[in-house]
Amino acid sequence: MTPRLEPVPKDQWGDAEVAAIRAGMPAAAADRFLSDAPDAPALTNGIAAMLHHPQLAAAFLQYNGQLLWDPVLDPRLRELAVLRVAWHARAPYEWVQHVKLSQRYGVTDQEVEAIVADRTDGWSPLEADVLLATEQLLTAYRIDDATWQRLSAALDTKALVELVFVVGTYAGLAMLFNSLGVELDADLDPTAQPMPVAEGWPA
Repeated sequence: MTPRLEPVPKDQWGDAEVAAIRAGMPAAAADRFLSDAPDAPALTNGIAAMLHHPQLAAAFLQYNGQLLWDPVLDPRLRELAVLRVAWHARAPYEWVQHVKLSQRYGVTDQEVEAIVADRTDGWSPLEADVLLATEQLLTAYRIDDATWQRLSAALDTKALVELVFVVGTYAGLAMLFNSLGVELDADLDPTAQPMPVAEGWPA
């Protein structure tokens, strides 16, 4: 996709942009991104695009940091839900980011392919219910009674609430990344897995 809003470059960051970056990640990580050292890592295009509204970015990134850095829901379950959201939303940037991130939590290439194919076999009962709940939230905006009952037997109330927030949050991010035309970061490999491109979109 051609970007509609380019990521805000580092030489245009002011106090508000710096505050947003610091709000969204642990201090040591923020220091690396904000460093002037030649080997300082580049900020991801997704976060840099949010800096067009730095006050909103700060509030959102602080909230999203709860889901990423101090979760109650098992991170593997979170990543399965996010991958299902990203594929459903045909969100290439979110998809490729989380295909890579999910590897930290043991999500295999075969499991990614199962999400693409919407296969229900091969998952643990809890994983299958998390994926089913994700699909229900995306299509009906509600987890149905039977799925909720099974999830309630396996997850505590905090994790149940967090699961709904994960699905809603990453659906919203998919809308943002797709609408802004956020391009893949340089370290992301678009050929690693099938790409979710919606009909009628530019390749």
